[in-house]
Amino acid sequence: MTVSLADIFAARLTLRGQADATPFVPSPYMTARAGHDVLMKLETCQPIGAFKLRGAVNAVMNLPEGVAGVTCCSTGNHGRGVAYAAARRGIRAVICMSELVPQAKVDGIRALGAEVCIIGRSQDDALAQSLRLVAAEGLVEISPFDDPKVIAGQGTIGLEMIEARPDLSMALVPLSGGGLAAGVAVAVKAVNPAVQVIGITMDRGAAMHASIAAGHPVEVEEVPSLADSLGGGIGMDNRLSFPLCRDHLDGTILVTEEDIRDAMQVLFYEDRMVAEGASVVGLAAILSGKVRPQGPVGTIITGRNLDMGMFHRIMAGEDIDLGDRTLKGKRYGA
Repeated sequence: MTVSLADIFAARLTLRGQADATPFVPSPYMTARAGHDVLMKLETCQPIGAFKLRGAVNAVMNLPEGVAGVTCCSTGNHGRGVAYAAARRGIRAVICMSELVPQAKVDGIRALGAEVCIIGRSQDDALAQSLRLVAAEGLVEISPFDDPKVIAGQGTIGLEMIEARPDLSMALVPLSGGGLAAGVAVAVKAVNPAVQVIGITMDRGAAMHASIAAGHPVEVEEVPSLADSLGGGIGMDNRLSFPLCRDHLDGTILVTEEDIRDAMQVLFYEDRMVAEGASVVGLAAILSGKVRPQGPVGTIITGRNLDMGMFHRIMAGEDIDLGDRTLKGKRYGA
């Protein structure tokens, strides 16, 4: 089982009119900092405010007739996408999430008409509950990353990026369970194998990064992060996103909570955009010097579904509690 460029083109047809192409725009500030064009793929413009809509719609719309409903585990945005797609198709959706998921994301999913099940303290706990629902109630599980239709849907982002800018030298992709990174890498490498595709994630609880380093899926402790959408494991029986990321990514890079905070502030104060911490890890890698572009570089601003109270505190330079640690505040420009 794998995902091909043909699968991604087929996904684009399925998504037409529901999760269409988003803007791919330059950041003048980041371009000046990097010395090369830095372009941002604005998935914040999707109807649910996040890229996850693409994979969810492609998976749900390709299910056979007569399904009892769908379920999934989610850190927020995938659940929102599945809820949206299920509502469009007129079927039941049950979204399973851990206690670490911000309330704003839970509320957003309920607002779309889905049932929400909060369980445990990790993505693995949520996945176990989702699979119990499959066995007990006959629901179809839509994996947030280890599903060929989901990966193909996310891959349409990479296809749009390379079509809009064939001169890209690098794509910086937020990395969690690997559905986005795998899809983007397959699309971009199929069109131009010379483009580097790098997965970027936070430095605590980075499951795919640790799994690639180990050569097999590993468990990691899930901890609070500004990039909460990147939390969770990849599944110990991962069949698809792990091998695709292992084989197609040119590398993975870790960024700190301080790097993420700084990038969120840059995106807001310089580009006037509100985005989740997970959205800015590509910018964080450039700003921190962990990536040094040698040509045009694209990154994906993956979502805007965040706790606005925390966002205001970050922008005001206040301290932020992240579980067992406090992220010291820093006022932008100070």
